[in-house]
Amino acid sequence: MQADAAPRRTPFIGLLQGVLGAGQRLGFIAPSTLEKDALMDAAARETGLSDFGDPWFEGPFSVLLDSIRDEAQLNTAGEFAARLQFGKVLRDRLTAIEWFRRRPEILARSIKRPVVIVGPMRSGTTRLHRLLASDRRFSHMRSFETISPVPRPDFEDVLAGRKRDFRPTLAARVMKVARLANPRTLSIHPTGPFEPEEELGLLVNSMYGMKHEAQWRVPTYGRWCERIDATPAYRHLADLLRLVGWSQQVSEIRPWILKTPQHMLDLPALLNVFPDARIIFTHRDPQKIVGSAASLAWNQTAIYSDDVTPHEVGKEWMGKSVLQVDRMLAARSMVPAERRIDIGYDAMERDWQGTMERLYAFLDLDIEPALPGMRHYLERARNLKRHPHKYSLEQFGLSESEVRRRFSAYVARFDIPHEGAAADQAGARRPLGKIAQAATRQPRVQG
Repeated sequence: MQADAAPRRTPFIGLLQGVLGAGQRLGFIAPSTLEKDALMDAAARETGLSDFGDPWFEGPFSVLLDSIRDEAQLNTAGEFAARLQFGKVLRDRLTAIEWFRRRPEILARSIKRPVVIVGPMRSGTTRLHRLLASDRRFSHMRSFETISPVPRPDFEDVLAGRKRDFRPTLAARVMKVARLANPRTLSIHPTGPFEPEEELGLLVNSMYGMKHEAQWRVPTYGRWCERIDATPAYRHLADLLRLVGWSQQVSEIRPWILKTPQHMLDLPALLNVFPDARIIFTHRDPQKIVGSAASLAWNQTAIYSDDVTPHEVGKEWMGKSVLQVDRMLAARSMVPAERRIDIGYDAMERDWQGTMERLYAFLDLDIEPALPGMRHYLERARNLKRHPHKYSLEQFGLSESEVRRRFSAYVARFDIPHEGAAADQAGARRPLGKIAQAATRQPRVQG
């Protein structure tokens, strides 16, 4: 593969396309209908429920479906996956509202002083999130809960020990299929069913958020989402977070650790719903942010469409990354100075423990009880991420000079250092860079 050529999708997709196409021609597999009323009616029939909750979600859902039909150019596998995804989200909405009706104490749960990591895609938010999640004084979501935030109707039997929760098994199957479709997902975002994960899936439950834009070519939907007030989606996110906390049977006293790059665009909506949130802003060299974000989106979009090109993906995610930073800069003053802190990716690379000590001082917590768990996470992370995530700006029709120009004010504002080729090569030799090796050299602290 040439250095400037974007990765191709795996042969698995071609095989899946053939099987689905043959199944539809022979009548074994139903055609993938992507019409709002038909999808909602099917979900209602399958669950026997009819209350979808706040109808606000139907607005973004309609725009998304129109954008898919007009712009996404989905292949057979893409249409099939979209139908399955929408069906699951709609069934989850119906079941969530039923849980709220059956168990009103769920919505009575408080969410006090959550710690929210707000940073661009690929700026170290996952690493920081998982380090904090290793501290048992915080609550966090796990991957299987992001995929399936809503327990099945028989979950009370799980709580009573009469059944096992099926959601981790489903998550493992979903991840296995995802890796068959594109094994590079393991290096781009290493995870497992029980790994700490972001709450983007809770926003997807309102048919809202960048996950759809990273999955399909839907620019009209993306521009529409950028213009609206997302507070209703964040309210539903909070209710689902209460449901997740109830299903985990954890104390309400434990603050939640939250993170998703979507918050860069929607900080006002986040603060409307979580007015006492403590915000951790993360920053990284924009050349890494843009290139890595484009690579992540390309590796997903290319699965579902035969028509999309890497250069159009690069253009879209350059614009999206610029908008994320601009929106964050415009809204960060809404957070009182004593409730926000800035963390640089380079600082975490140079001295992860010192940086975490500064963060814990901001949170007014003793870091010592958390250090063993953090070191254990860093050791496990080396096993999760066996191969470096390789990409370049040139693969996506972008240049370093354009990125420097469009992000110059951001770089100057936060004194963000440039990550050069030498750092790239070092990262390729050491899967997690300096931070993983440093963890193994640190003397173990007695908890």
